[in-house]
Amino acid sequence: MNFITKQLNSFSTLLIIMLCSVFSIQSCKEEPKEYKEPANPEQTEEAAAFKAIFDGKTLNGWDGDPTYWSVVDGTIVGEITPETLLKTNTFIIYENDQLADFELKLEFKISENGNSGINYRSDQLDTIPFALRGYQADIDGKIRYTGQNYEERKRATLAYRGEKTEIIAQENADIKGSLRGNVKNNCWQSRKVLEQLGDIDSLKTKIKSNDWNEAHLIIKDNKLQHYINGVLMSEVIDNDSINSMTAGKLGMQVHVGPPMKVAYRNIMLKEL
Repeated sequence: MNFITKQLNSFSTLLIIMLCSVFSIQSCKEEPKEYKEPANPEQTEEAAAFKAIFDGKTLNGWDGDPTYWSVVDGTIVGEITPETLLKTNTFIIYENDQLADFELKLEFKISENGNSGINYRSDQLDTIPFALRGYQADIDGKIRYTGQNYEERKRATLAYRGEKTEIIAQENADIKGSLRGNVKNNCWQSRKVLEQLGDIDSLKTKIKSNDWNEAHLIIKDNKLQHYINGVLMSEVIDNDSINSMTAGKLGMQVHVGPPMKVAYRNIMLKEL
């Protein structure tokens, strides 16, 4: 009996060793699972609220002069060459009829001699092809004006870079017919600087030259905010009920001047 018992004990021990080896080998074969950060519901919801309005391949949904606008390497490119110099500013216009309150995010890169901008809540003119009149988030290659609020073909500069301004309500309706009479040094005179957001030259250092920058416009009611690379560059509170716009066209510009190139990509819109 002792011999049999010893044999059984030896067999049991061997069986346990074999089973442990099998399970050990099996566990070694299982690859460790990659840890994934749990999704933030708020961030996911925020990202889903934005929609791409440029497909990265075509100009479907946009209207512009093909002499100046094309799609290159997943970007909308506006270009002036020595052979195609402009007589008037021209735009690539988003075909959605009217945008009122919205957020817009996009990236832009502009050549040193470039002059461009993002127009919004703008009228499309009947008398000039592909022309817009209205608010503009200014962009230029020398970074003199990038980030400011300039109103194309209307009240000119509403807020320089680094300013939060209020556009004062107009009591005299006749001023709408003589806008240029209220513009001095290319700046609308019926405005008040409420706050300095930063020094105009210090803010310039936040903008990259001849490289990709992110623009973020937050346009709601009469408050117009222009961010570049996450920094608030200008803010306008427009209380001018006669000349302000509550809805209109969206588009990007190439400006009269020397040969230049501007590119836009990752154009994302969220209507509020």
